[in-house]
Amino acid sequence: MRVIAGKARSIPLKTPKGADTRPTSDRTKETLFNMIQPHIMDCNFLDLFSGSGGIGIEALSRGAGDCVFVENNKEALSCIKENLQKTKLIENSQVIAKDVLFALRQLEGQMIFDCVFMDPPYNHELEKEILFYFESSKLLASNCLVVVEASNDTDFSYLEETGFSLYKEKVYKTNKHLFLKRREDIK
Repeated sequence: MRVIAGKARSIPLKTPKGADTRPTSDRTKETLFNMIQPHIMDCNFLDLFSGSGGIGIEALSRGAGDCVFVENNKEALSCIKENLQKTKLIENSQVIAKDVLFALRQLEGQMIFDCVFMDPPYNHELEKEILFYFESSKLLASNCLVVVEASNDTDFSYLEETGFSLYKEKVYKTNKHLFLKRREDIK
């Protein structure tokens, strides 16, 4: 796994051992960033369930102003910090070593995010909890893009109840990316 583009291009990234995290492949990451690039420049980026930090680091490398990484796995946290040092992107980043919902509550009133990426453990409905949390949160800027990585069989029939609508979707062999915006932001 490596940084695909930007100022840290081609720098290899460390990933945690084992099956607790699923690093996004270079090909999938490239497709993802081709789709979200217009939202990246100077944005405040939030990387939830960060794993090795590869998505947030890619966003910083491509011009995001700041990135907050949220992860509670100790080995993954170590990888994020090492990868930020290696890519020299630590200055514009903050790493929060907590449960995602606890971290979101802690961030309220401190920051507003333009782009959010979340890759929670599959089939635990954590994305659902977070989307419902965002419904009444002040963390998201107007026109914020929220990207959810999920297994292909994840049910999103509840989506309209959260105040979000599907903006785009990209389906891969075993998983998918859902690009969401608040209903009032879709034109």
